[in-house]
Amino acid sequence: MKTRILALGLAAALAAPVLTQAAPKGITGEYMEFRSADVYTGPCFANGEMNVAGRNALLAWHVRDGQWSGVRLAGLSVVAVVRASNTLGERYGDALQARAVLIVDQRATPAERAALVKFAQAQAPDLLAKVVAIEAQPIRFQVDRQDPGLGTLEAGNLVELKTRAVEMKDMFCHNEEVYYPPLAAHLDHAVPAVETESAYKGNHLDATWNDSGRRSSFVAGFRAPSP
Repeated sequence: MKTRILALGLAAALAAPVLTQAAPKGITGEYMEFRSADVYTGPCFANGEMNVAGRNALLAWHVRDGQWSGVRLAGLSVVAVVRASNTLGERYGDALQARAVLIVDQRATPAERAALVKFAQAQAPDLLAKVVAIEAQPIRFQVDRQDPGLGTLEAGNLVELKTRAVEMKDMFCHNEEVYYPPLAAHLDHAVPAVETESAYKGNHLDATWNDSGRRSSFVAGFRAPSP
């Protein structure tokens, strides 16, 4: 009898972790960001760009696993293009009054596209409150987990972003730091990066750009709780 009770107890103990893993929580994936001002820099450079540069940004998420509002989004991506009234992240001013264009994965169903929009807005609610357009485009999103800072993003012919790791040759003042933190919430191990190419060619924000060589990007993972 004792042997039977012990066996049942052991079986229950082994089953408990399986039950926990059967109900994954949250949504996870990779993130890339670009700003039209240096984010990894010294105060001398940052002060020179403040209120002059940094009004434009790209925020991009690729969902590796998870769901949002009950809709599974694994394998899909969403990109936000932002135009603000001032330098984004400026410590002593208001950089809001932002307008945004959202680009959703062309492969997504209508329900998935709606969930992607809600997910992005939840990660940067102030910046993405005023969405002036939503477009569906093929999105290519690749982050090299073995080489922090290395990433590629393409959204149709509207958006391009390529990044690499910060190197010693990128240290101009030798007192550089992450002067502006990332714009999105729930990021994991955000690494500052140099953008080797960045472009936006849309027509909804009264602004386009084609930039390269700035210490203006982040590459990260994300893990957000699902509603």
